Amino acid sequence: MMETPSRSAPSRRLFAPHPPAVRLLGVAALAMAALFPPALAAQLPPQTDPRIYEIVAASSSGRVEADIRTLAGFGTRNTFSDTLSATRGIGAARRWIRDEFERISAACGGCYEVVDQRNLVTADFSPRIPGDTWIVNVLAIKRGAVHPNRYIVMSGDIDSRASSGNDAETDAPGANDNASGMAGAIEAARLLADYEFGNSVILAGLSGEEQGLWGGRHMAQVAREEGWEIIGVLNNDMIGNIEGVDGVIENNTFRVFSEPTPVTDTEQERRRYRVFGGEVDGPSRQLARYVAATADAYIPNLDPIMIYRLDRFGRGGHHRPFNDAGFAAVRIMETHENYTRQHQDIRVENGIAYGDVIEGVDFDYAAKMTALNAAVLARLAWAPPAPANVMIGGAVRPSTTLAWDPVDDPRLAGYKVYWRATTAPQWERSRWVGDVTEFTLEGLVIDNYLFGVAAVGRDGNESVVAFPQGQIRRRQ
Repeated sequence: MMETPSRSAPSRRLFAPHPPAVRLLGVAALAMAALFPPALAAQLPPQTDPRIYEIVAASSSGRVEADIRTLAGFGTRNTFSDTLSATRGIGAARRWIRDEFERISAACGGCYEVVDQRNLVTADFSPRIPGDTWIVNVLAIKRGAVHPNRYIVMSGDIDSRASSGNDAETDAPGANDNASGMAGAIEAARLLADYEFGNSVILAGLSGEEQGLWGGRHMAQVAREEGWEIIGVLNNDMIGNIEGVDGVIENNTFRVFSEPTPVTDTEQERRRYRVFGGEVDGPSRQLARYVAATADAYIPNLDPIMIYRLDRFGRGGHHRPFNDAGFAAVRIMETHENYTRQHQDIRVENGIAYGDVIEGVDFDYAAKMTALNAAVLARLAWAPPAPANVMIGGAVRPSTTLAWDPVDDPRLAGYKVYWRATTAPQWERSRWVGDVTEFTLEGLVIDNYLFGVAAVGRDGNESVVAFPQGQIRRRQ
């Protein structure tokens, strides 16, 4: 049996190649194809997509810096701040974001639909709301040509805060938290503007994060009510700081937070984990693995750190409302936080400078994190849907069999089977199996590994790995 390490295996990190390396990849692909039967080798898709390298290389630290400076320049973007001023407050900020999305769309011939999502949150709904407040999200939507109702989402937060979450007057530039994530979403819209995708892409600015994740709650509710098929949500909350409060300075790692299994799972589904495994293999965890694998394959000198928890200890972010609604969603952020630069009035106290100001943002790092997001968005937007109804069998056998429903997508080339040790955090091995809906891995005992299946497009872009949902009883 021929097997190949997956791109997420630590021993096989791939970085953006220079032209000679591209030629070497081509030689390697030919050598790999020679090991397959001719019919299967003819179906073998490329291992990387050159367009992703182009998207990554185009991310501009200068544009990201300009956008962060503009957002920080509104003084405060507190949820309850001025909505009428043209220069200060959250109203001015969200109008500027909308205008920027519109400018990007105009430059690509109207490739984005730019819309507002408005939701009135009343004072009697939460003690954190001092008065009836409109929570307004700003979305740029790029419709997919094959599956327009399937969405991959990147979000940043529009709002900022000072020491008090309800202080609408004090300056709160929010340069890193979260002008960096919002600027990333705007830059990603630029990076993807000239490409056509099979699945839809949404770049979202969400509001009301600091007072209870209100913007995300509303967007997730709309998605449920309108039947959106969400592939995944990439919540970017603070992607510009490289100097931690612990004194560590590091610009070549990032964290991706993910819940292990959906909170919406039924009791029956939770009981299934005890028998078949899957306690750390829910859709959000698979999305996190996909983000990590994308960094390994396409982003030079940016190493993923997967954090096996919903969010930081006792804290929250705008991916959670989507998780609460049953959607796959993760938080992407810097590795080293600096708490003196978060949720603080601007001041100097005991020799320590507090406040989330421009000087605390590394624009090169923010641009690299933006490139990562754009790469994930593009890969998933170009990929066919993940296989449904993946089943597995192999009890008391010297082999493991997987079966799944065929994916109906004109871009489909075939499927790849993944497996890893039960203690491994990421997929370690994979095998291209062609355009089939059942495959047996001879010599792999089911007890010793975890397995999954991904759909692969003709351009080499893959879906998120689908974990088995049940047992193939006819083979037991």
